[in-house]
Amino acid sequence: MGASTDKTAVQQEISFAAAQAQGKVSTEDALAIFDALEPADTDFMLGAWKGEGFETGHPMDGMLERCHWHGKRFETTEHVHPLVFRKRNGELSSVKPLLAMPGLGLLDKLSILKSDAAGTAFQALIPLLSGNKSAARLRMTTYRGKPTATMVYDNLPINDVFHKVDEDTVLGIMDLKGMKTPFFFVLRRDK
Repeated sequence: MGASTDKTAVQQEISFAAAQAQGKVSTEDALAIFDALEPADTDFMLGAWKGEGFETGHPMDGMLERCHWHGKRFETTEHVHPLVFRKRNGELSSVKPLLAMPGLGLLDKLSILKSDAAGTAFQALIPLLSGNKSAARLRMTTYRGKPTATMVYDNLPINDVFHKVDEDTVLGIMDLKGMKTPFFFVLRRDK
């Protein structure tokens, strides 16, 4: 009848807004959304950003929020605070990634790390894990065929790559060496 049975012809694209309304999408759909968005440049990323999840079924989904993650702060392209959390007293604090991230590889093996109790314990430890020194830089890199703003951690094999949703929102992908699927998150300008 002339109708194509090609998977790409049948597959419908999902928008960022539809994915957010749906609450969870597949990694494949999240990558398609990311690829359809305009790459960000480093100047666009400067400033403070509030973070939130973008669920794809990744083992890290919800983990940062349970630990009272606030977002990221890009002071300059050379001075970036990649992990800003809210302490018990409500103040924001930059956490040293090298101290906060060692449990990432255990998320699939130790479900306790994904619990609310672990998030509460982490929040109590924030003062011990915090520091004022930046822990990342912003660079333009090519990711999935497009040059875009990328936050490069100073001491970890992690790059966070950003594409623009609008002038105040980006969709980010955490690209961790050895991780089977990328972890997605959203940043909104913290006004």
